[in-house]
Amino acid sequence: MKRSASITKDLNGGRVFLLLLLFAFALYLFVNAGFPAFAAVCMLPLVVITIIFAFRKQSSLFWILFIVNYFLHFASRHHYLPNGIPMSLYNEGIEVMLLIMAVVMAPGEKKFSKAINPMLLAILLWCSLGFVELFNDTCGLGYEIAAWFAGFRLLCIQFIWTLLVYTVYINSPQKIHTLLKIWAFLALFSAYWTFKQKNFGFTQAENVWLQTAGRTHIIQGGTLTRYFSTFSDAANYGCNAAATAVLFMVVGITSRIKKDKIFFILTSLAVIWGMFQSGTRTAIVCLGMGFMVFIVLSKSFKIAIPSITIFSLFAVILIFTNIGNGNQQIRRMRSAFNSEDASTATREINQAVMKKYLADAPWGIGIGTGMENVPANNKFRKLSTMPPDSEYVFIWIRTGAIGVSIFAISMVIMFLGACRVVFFEIKNRALMGIGAGFCSAFAAMQLGGIGNQVLMQYPNGLLFFGALAVVYTLPYIEPEWEKFELERLNKEKEKKEKKLAKKLESRV
Repeated sequence: MKRSASITKDLNGGRVFLLLLLFAFALYLFVNAGFPAFAAVCMLPLVVITIIFAFRKQSSLFWILFIVNYFLHFASRHHYLPNGIPMSLYNEGIEVMLLIMAVVMAPGEKKFSKAINPMLLAILLWCSLGFVELFNDTCGLGYEIAAWFAGFRLLCIQFIWTLLVYTVYINSPQKIHTLLKIWAFLALFSAYWTFKQKNFGFTQAENVWLQTAGRTHIIQGGTLTRYFSTFSDAANYGCNAAATAVLFMVVGITSRIKKDKIFFILTSLAVIWGMFQSGTRTAIVCLGMGFMVFIVLSKSFKIAIPSITIFSLFAVILIFTNIGNGNQQIRRMRSAFNSEDASTATREINQAVMKKYLADAPWGIGIGTGMENVPANNKFRKLSTMPPDSEYVFIWIRTGAIGVSIFAISMVIMFLGACRVVFFEIKNRALMGIGAGFCSAFAAMQLGGIGNQVLMQYPNGLLFFGALAVVYTLPYIEPEWEKFELERLNKEKEKKEKKLAKKLESRV
């Protein structure tokens, strides 16, 4: 006992001495190198604690990634993030840590084998084009490796991290259910924040943004505000809301658990309300596209016929009538179907100009090339300064007709591969609904990426590409899902029987 107490005393003494050394080193840096170096050293214990926590609670770190990714723009706008750290590094840092832990904690397990699927093939095809873009010198600026790599990370590598992390960590029925619940609560918070912005006003940081970078969100002579909730802008919010609403409506319709059915359908309706407040016209088309995909994947006339009837009626009302025109947001949504709309005409004019320039640049101006590194007298300067207005146009400018074609082919491969899994490989109805919901949401976001620059905006990349990655793992999880679902159904039945028995007793 004495020896044990002596060892403990020595260890505690060593830790205290180490902390004193660290504190002395921090003070030295504060005097000689300033506050940033001092702060960095003071953060070391927190970094060590974070790493220890991550290794012990790997699943918790994944949920932290999921939540952090969702609120990055919100935190950045309200100055909750430290200056000088690129937004992408928060996601990438956690993703890399998760993958390292997966290898270190179980080196013999084949955790990554499920990631060998059509989605990986599509991502590698796109990444190959991204690598070739390193040698693109269309603008005559030489090979700027640092600029290229920054763009390559954001446009290509992030898909690999997303696929691997979701494949490894969303590997059970419980985790799929938790993923849906957390996503739903996040979406509900965004709907609530929209309600708060609309009825109680914006925060100081949001007002500053509206008066500067977000001036286009106050339109029609200041009588209409496009609400952006926790997102970077209204277009990002609207397209995300459309895809999210489709997902939860599909999951709600196909769920066999009553409380899940009610919760997810109500979540979808709340998110649709928020979508209309964004005033994002593309969102309406995204919503329709998502439901069309679900109708095909459902393989059910009972679902297809009423769904087609309802959405056809909705489309007719929106396109061919003036019903609801008293609401400004509905009027703005209706303008999406107006071929003479001013903003649509402006986009078409811009794209006609881009097409002329890109005729001489089949590989685009290069990944990572922007207005900050293209000189004013350069032939392609105008291309680097023109607003792309959509994700596909952005990729078209950077990688040319060749690149945007390969990107589109890659998206089609991963999407159709996932649809094949849902259509042919999954037998359980509720699990099929989850897979169909993920595919429908992905299709909705792709359409959003054609109309707006939202496809790779936070939080969309990790959400929707990650969800599609989960679809490929569903056949492996299906046997466990059957047991998981049966247990929940039995509990629901027992609870109902107890409630009924208690009600009968009260009548006696």
